[in-house]
Amino acid sequence: MSAFRFIDHPEALNALVADWAGAPWIGLDTEFMRERTYYARLCLIQLAGPRGVAIVDPIALGDWRALFALLDDPGSVKILHAAGQDLELLHQARPGRLPAPLFDTQIAAALLGHPPQSGYGALVQKTLGIALPKLHARSDWSRRPLSDAELAYAADDVRHLAALRERLTEALARAGRLSWVEAEHAALADPARYRIDPERAWLRIGAGRMLTPAGQGALRALAAWRERAAEARDLPRQWLLKDGVLLHWAEHRPDSVSGLTDGVEVPPALLQRHAAEWLAAIQDGAALPPEISPAPYPFPAALEQRLKRLGRIVGASAEALGLDGAILAPRRELEALVLGARDTAVLRGWRREIVGEALLAALDA
Repeated sequence: MSAFRFIDHPEALNALVADWAGAPWIGLDTEFMRERTYYARLCLIQLAGPRGVAIVDPIALGDWRALFALLDDPGSVKILHAAGQDLELLHQARPGRLPAPLFDTQIAAALLGHPPQSGYGALVQKTLGIALPKLHARSDWSRRPLSDAELAYAADDVRHLAALRERLTEALARAGRLSWVEAEHAALADPARYRIDPERAWLRIGAGRMLTPAGQGALRALAAWRERAAEARDLPRQWLLKDGVLLHWAEHRPDSVSGLTDGVEVPPALLQRHAAEWLAAIQDGAALPPEISPAPYPFPAALEQRLKRLGRIVGASAEALGLDGAILAPRRELEALVLGARDTAVLRGWRREIVGEALLAALDA
């Protein structure tokens, strides 16, 4: 088994924090479970540094927040891969604050032309020539005890992060893209990205864009109710009410208790307890169009040609740079531009310089 420190009691955690104080970099990863809960349950925290690898067991520790003394050090770069869910967990433990500065190897790789969603193992193989085992990718990390093989697998998830960062940074410097990745990492460290806004929950239900404005308003109110209820009970959203139920209600907008069960299945206990709230949400939400709207579906034919023109501009710029076009501007941003939005990511920072100005010019032509 690969060597690492296993931290499962406070004395060992305090010793780790003291031993690693002042480290110039910290590799970071987490293992978690969220199949049965609203909030992800943190199961392991893997760390790498110049002095080795450590695995922290937050289940055994209970309170593991002494670790923030390391993660908050502004002189230490925290290196992660596909950091979004890891940072969500850290924000959950301490709302409003996140470790910084950050370096996300997936983001850095994407800015060099790798696929936008490159997995850690694939990137280690391609960049460092090291093949990592995949045997324990679906382990139940909440189970105790974990096997030696599972712990070794978890340790490998951080063991190569520093080498990846070094290789990717060198390539970014040669390509003149260091300022790009710095801007991406600054945005990644913004706590606002990880705050839950129930009023925006409906935007995760893709079929909502097919509804009328009144239907979207009803869906917004229903999804906000579900988000708050799921959070309060620490239950998965879909366990409470499935997306299909919300969409059916938003489309048909029933005005009676019997109407709520017309065509969909609703747990009787929930119906008895919350029917009045759901009917009120449908009525109140439908009365006002949502403040935030997704692009309509199907996209208006009159605007489709403008969308295609923007797509060609993005495609040409991405090809010249050796990037996936979605890195510059995914379709949803181009749809928003055509519909009049001017607060999208493609019109900020390095993206505006690379392609955003050309997109604006095409819209004004």
